[in-house]
Amino acid sequence: MNFAGALGHLNAGGACTRAGWNGPDQFIGLMNPYPGSDMTVPYIFIRTTSGEHAPWVASQTDILADDWTFADE
Repeated sequence: MNFAGALGHLNAGGACTRAGWNGPDQFIGLMNPYPGSDMTVPYIFIRTTSGEHAPWVASQTDILADDWTFADE
């Protein structure tokens, strides 16, 4: 799947990963801020292979890749 498909899945509440990423537990998701959060707009986060979550920005390689898959199915 391409990045447009992955983004659609994120917007629907899903999670996505890429075949070439570092590990099977690494994925991205969409976080919507909650009342009282320091963040004020939705943002994409990544779950790293060590289980940590951090804001994520897509690289050119990520945007143009066609190896995106659903991480939550």
